[in-house]
Amino acid sequence: MMSQTIGIIGGGQLGRMLAIAASRLNFHTVILEPLDDCPAAQLTNHQIVKAYDDPTGLAELAGLCDFVTYEFENVPVAAAERLAKDVPVYPPPKALEVAQDRLIEKQFINGCGIETARFHAVDSQADLESALQDFGGKGVLKTRRLGYDGKGQRIYRSPADNPRSGYDALGGVPLILESFVDFEREISIIAARSVDGTVACYDPAENVHRNGILHTSTLPARISDETAEAAREAAEKILAALNYVGVIGIEFFVLADGSLIANEIAPRVHNSGHWTEAACVISQFEQHIRAIAGLPLGDPARHSDCVMQNLIGDDVLDVPDWLRRPNVLVHLYGKTESRPGRKMGHITQLL
Repeated sequence: MMSQTIGIIGGGQLGRMLAIAASRLNFHTVILEPLDDCPAAQLTNHQIVKAYDDPTGLAELAGLCDFVTYEFENVPVAAAERLAKDVPVYPPPKALEVAQDRLIEKQFINGCGIETARFHAVDSQADLESALQDFGGKGVLKTRRLGYDGKGQRIYRSPADNPRSGYDALGGVPLILESFVDFEREISIIAARSVDGTVACYDPAENVHRNGILHTSTLPARISDETAEAAREAAEKILAALNYVGVIGIEFFVLADGSLIANEIAPRVHNSGHWTEAACVISQFEQHIRAIAGLPLGDPARHSDCVMQNLIGDDVLDVPDWLRRPNVLVHLYGKTESRPGRKMGHITQLL
């Protein structure tokens, strides 16, 4: 197969893992990333050390690549649109636009006929107080943009929580208040859509978070076949509505009756899909490369039950112990400095 070049915006661990998958299929990779010591720099063919929206860097990327993708959803939409004039960009910039704003995201998901938590836009302290009153004094206040891993959030657990400084406390930026959801568990589904519209879905994973950061993803999830099928159907609706190409991660709350409430979408390979590199023949990373390159999608079937666990901060010190255990895949991200809350790697244990 003739070698082509894939541009990846972002040089974190997801970009690193995409570069690994691309190299196995004889693709070259070019990373656009302002940090010259980023994890992906160790494994890519070339790095453009410029900001994600730098016109010179974008022009160089377009000139070097046959198509471009990205590893995180906060890529400037204008940058993706500029690139798309010169080179195919997958997933499409529209997916970025939807995923970057929690209000637009919720409205889009509802427009696909999929339920979400109730929500109110919050653009002032008065909006916040009115929204809290509607939700009985409870809810999760979030920044509409740029929040991740629990950042940019404030929780109101009862009317006794004082909301008088809530709007300013999160920076006085556009916010969204989401109602609490009484759920039994959290799941996510990793799905892929190719250029020709073919869709492949991995089995839903059951997720546990600690301090707002994913801790474990377990397969199989403790859900019915009907709930799993509902997750696949929701994924297919979202992919079709976006005319999507590539891998997407979609998070859900599972209610007591097995029905689903969509939480958020991530237009990229996703942390809760890392288990696929150990428990499937075709990982989510290779699936993404296949999708954006116009290659046939691989079989997403799971050959083993498993638990994927993130190594956060000093969890990386446990690696020697994990290496002694059977049926454990250890994947480190090439980061030299451990910090609280920083993802240093992950392990997947086959069961």
